[in-house]
Amino acid sequence: MVFKKTYKFAFVSALLLSFLSCFILYGLNAYFNITLPFKYILFFFTAFFLTSLLIIQNRVQQFIYKKVQKIYDDVSLLDVSDVDKKSITSDMDTLSKKVNEFAEGKRLEIETLKVREAYRREFLGNISHELKTPLFTIQGYILTLLEGAAKDKELRTKYLKRADIGVERLIYIIKDLDMIAKLESGNLNLKSEVIDIVSLIKDSFELLEIKAKKNNITLTFDKNYDIPILVKGDKERLEQVLINLIINSIKYGISGGMTTVSIALFSDSQVVINIQDNGEGINEIHIPRLFERFYRVERSRSREQGGSGLGLAIVKHIIESHKQQVFVKSTLGKGATFSFTLEKVI
Repeated sequence: MVFKKTYKFAFVSALLLSFLSCFILYGLNAYFNITLPFKYILFFFTAFFLTSLLIIQNRVQQFIYKKVQKIYDDVSLLDVSDVDKKSITSDMDTLSKKVNEFAEGKRLEIETLKVREAYRREFLGNISHELKTPLFTIQGYILTLLEGAAKDKELRTKYLKRADIGVERLIYIIKDLDMIAKLESGNLNLKSEVIDIVSLIKDSFELLEIKAKKNNITLTFDKNYDIPILVKGDKERLEQVLINLIINSIKYGISGGMTTVSIALFSDSQVVINIQDNGEGINEIHIPRLFERFYRVERSRSREQGGSGLGLAIVKHIIESHKQQVFVKSTLGKGATFSFTLEKVI
């Protein structure tokens, strides 16, 4: 007969007790000069063994369950409902394994919570700072106007225009936050359609032509793309990706520099779009965090350039919602290349 490992302790204990009881019974028989038939001794042994086995197994399980339950009750982060009474065993190896598995799971949960809490604190600090700057600017101009500057027509117009810039910045930040919230929650429905990515890039160049000229940056392809290159995706969102990345290259490009866009095969079913500038580049230590919300390589210079600090985070979310990838490569002093893949129409 094969017993489960979980019954080993109860089985061995019951067996030892049964042999001991039979030995005592045999001793009593000899002492009182009584002779019992072997079948009675065998019946007694079997009955005693089975009764002991059931009692020991049940009592040990109850004992261990209560002890483990006490541990769970003592540790506020653990939930006793996570313990299944049926899973409690008298086999200490199995029990130890289950407790270790549970403890490891809780340890990972706690570590994840700590990481999230640190990220939450940093995010709240960043958003507070980002909103505080334009709010204080607007408040300062309005207070100055209320204190008498409004009587000076030229000064009034100047301060109102500056306050309006601050309001526009606030609106820009809030719109981008709303966009990220929708992307993260999955509430932003993407419309998949066939798009000529070459045409979409040309449209993005036209939209940003004035901004590029203002910064003395040339927007160009790496070569002539006379044949349409068809991809699948949400046209409006992919245009937003291109605009955000091209604006980023314009902001950090050098005067008289160039933003070059190229399209290449990434795999049998994907193309990759590269947006390359020859600006100042990005230090390697910053690259892993570039797509985080509000992360800025140089905070003071980034704010001078404008924007919400959410552009690259939005790019990452849009591309990932298309089930594609986004990359960045950079050499300090030699510029940066931002790339993303798209599904190719075969």
